[in-house]
Amino acid sequence: MKIEPLSQSHALEIANDWHYEAPYEFYDMKNDPEDYEEIISLEARGNRYYQVLREGKLYGFFCIEAKGEGTLELGLGLKPEHCGKGQGAAFLHKILGFIAEKFAPQVLSLSVADFNHRAQQLYLNMGFEVVRRIPQESNGNIYLFVEMKKSS
Repeated sequence: MKIEPLSQSHALEIANDWHYEAPYEFYDMKNDPEDYEEIISLEARGNRYYQVLREGKLYGFFCIEAKGEGTLELGLGLKPEHCGKGQGAAFLHKILGFIAEKFAPQVLSLSVADFNHRAQQLYLNMGFEVVRRIPQESNGNIYLFVEMKKSS
């Protein structure tokens, strides 16, 4: 796997062409106008978005955002056709290694929808721990999210 800055063509593919099976369609970019606008805009993305390529093809993406002293927040997505097939650990391992090497955060945090138990289990297996469950606005409504963190 190779990690590099997210290209505009891949950003548009993620925003317009990635469609997850129920109940994960929650993560389709078109379901959250703010996320959609951010990923398709080069200015809004800034230098925070990265693409993960496997055999030269788009495999997934992630974004990072500084959240105070030594803390980075991680958002990520695996291409829908690869989800639920046991590929998440290798994908996340590659991302975590890249972030540790390039940014060396003291704490890495993320939020995951409460219903997404398979992602929560993956994050727990990769050393994240649950911080709290909080209601959060997303996709035009309020949903319960699980905040998780991993210290380096």
